[in-house]
Amino acid sequence: MSPKIGVGVLIFRNGKLLLGRRKGSHGVGDWSAPGGHLEFGETPEECARRETEEETGLQLHDLQNGAFVSDVFPEVQKHYITLFMVAHSRHGEPQCLEPEKCEGWHWFAPEQLPQPLFAPLRTLIERDGLAALQA
Repeated sequence: MSPKIGVGVLIFRNGKLLLGRRKGSHGVGDWSAPGGHLEFGETPEECARRETEEETGLQLHDLQNGAFVSDVFPEVQKHYITLFMVAHSRHGEPQCLEPEKCEGWHWFAPEQLPQPLFAPLRTLIERDGLAALQA
């Protein structure tokens, strides 16, 4: 089985990172950034905008390429390469538009992140430190 490509969106506002608690998929109970699967023909930027709007209602404009990580989820026999995109959101309040997938969205200071973190975000921090989350 080939690895899948995911896009995670690190959205910052006033130095805080937007995270939601996952449900209904692998990583249930973990805190994660918005994101999802890269679709055929879609750029990572397009995926980041689409997934963020579908999940939170926020519209992103300026996006920057971030790091990427590789994670294997043996419990579900999946391997993901996650491409992180970095954005700054100044307007609007995030809404929980997919309540079957997320318990709700909250802003966290990078040094006070909730636990447990979803594997790609945890891998990013373990590899690059909290500096990876400094916007």
